[in-house]
Amino acid sequence: MSLLSMLDGQQGATPCSASGCTAAATHAVHWRNPRIHSIDRVKTWAACDEHRDTLAEWLRSRAFPVVVTRFGETVERVA
Repeated sequence: MSLLSMLDGQQGATPCSASGCTAAATHAVHWRNPRIHSIDRVKTWAACDEHRDTLAEWLRSRAFPVVVTRFGETVERVA
């Protein structure tokens, strides 16, 4: 955790996975690469409100299955 995030009152908050974004994550973008991962292998990116759709669409444009949930929720698989 950076000193800036502690000063901003975001201590313990998970930052968004979008490049350069320091906002706290409010969504989880669950995905997998079907060419190399089985259906039960789930990777997760953290996303703020602003970048939730951008991150999900970037993955979908590469034909990766995606499921978006509230941050902290998990999924068993991404079909």
